[in-house]
Amino acid sequence: MSAEKNKALVRRFLEAHAKGDLDTLEEMLAPDFVDHNLMPGQQPGREGYLRALTEYHAAYSESRYVIEKQLAEGDEVVTTFAASATHDRGEWMGLVPTGKEFKALLVLIHRIVGGKIAEEWSQGSGLAELTQQRLEQEMRERERIEQELRVARSIQHASLPEEVPTLEGWQINPFYQPAREVGGDFYDFHLLSEGRLGVVVGDATGKGVPAALVMSTTCGMLQLAARALDSPSPGEVLAQVNETLVARIPSNMFVTCFYAVLDPEDGTLRYANAGHDPPYMRRSNDDADELRARGMPLGLMPSMSYEEQGASLSEGESVLFYSDGLVEAHDPEGQMFSFPRLRALISELGVEERALVDFLMEELERFTGEGWEQEDDITLLTLKRSASLS
Repeated sequence: MSAEKNKALVRRFLEAHAKGDLDTLEEMLAPDFVDHNLMPGQQPGREGYLRALTEYHAAYSESRYVIEKQLAEGDEVVTTFAASATHDRGEWMGLVPTGKEFKALLVLIHRIVGGKIAEEWSQGSGLAELTQQRLEQEMRERERIEQELRVARSIQHASLPEEVPTLEGWQINPFYQPAREVGGDFYDFHLLSEGRLGVVVGDATGKGVPAALVMSTTCGMLQLAARALDSPSPGEVLAQVNETLVARIPSNMFVTCFYAVLDPEDGTLRYANAGHDPPYMRRSNDDADELRARGMPLGLMPSMSYEEQGASLSEGESVLFYSDGLVEAHDPEGQMFSFPRLRALISELGVEERALVDFLMEELERFTGEGWEQEDDITLLTLKRSASLS
């Protein structure tokens, strides 16, 4: 074919390209067509080229190509043209529709073989604009996420108790250290009849606002159930909250929760567990025993029952409630802090030494080393019988 015929062929090709005329394009492309400038995610070959064009026209309207110059030599045609389109239909290459007009000055090189487009090379001046648009979109997305995290953090903090109950002969020490991302950790206290105290530690699955909302909802439900039942049975409270929660949270979310009811007069502790990490009870002989009870997490299945167990705290003995942010922390080599390490440290601390929470956080800092980025919220709560009641 002559140079003029090759240039006319390319002009018809670009006209069909601007219109999204796939039938014409398919007819004009050689079976072994090669695109030397694949877009991100574009498959090679003729089918990949046509699919990429389909995705482009699904996102952009009013596409116009204005040819400014054409040069032809041998079987190659160089075309310089101005392209414009409006991004108002759908997402394209990760960019959401803006409704704005996109303009670019493009240079295409086509090789013609047997009256078909066999190869294409492209270069354009509008790529910088697309890059800037992507950066702006990513910045807006980061700002949205940061705002969501701030909202979630405020929800989470508002759900935590403002004051720690004061009980004669008992020391209660809660500790909460949030990670950069919001989790669903919570703890709470329920003032019950006959001087009893309900103690709750839990964790809602997930991150961000959904986890904070589920956590806040669960806290409220536990408070209402504890007040309405006014029962020394923690299993009964968990069962009622589970029935209410299972119909009100997404199917892919659940809440782990350990609920204990303390009688400060005789030091007895009745407890039930909804799938949470079992607390450790530190005995006067320095042993650390797990407070185990069977039960499914809240919100997973209806009609669940929760096993109840009991323990008795003597003077100097204590219970550590915690969330998985402690035991699942990793050191620089990827090793977990772990349950065995936690249990050994609890046994190691002398009865008359400093607070257990301070000791554990210092050990965690030593374990993770400098520059550690906290992976999850850490909640610790100690309940210690400090003196005999008169």
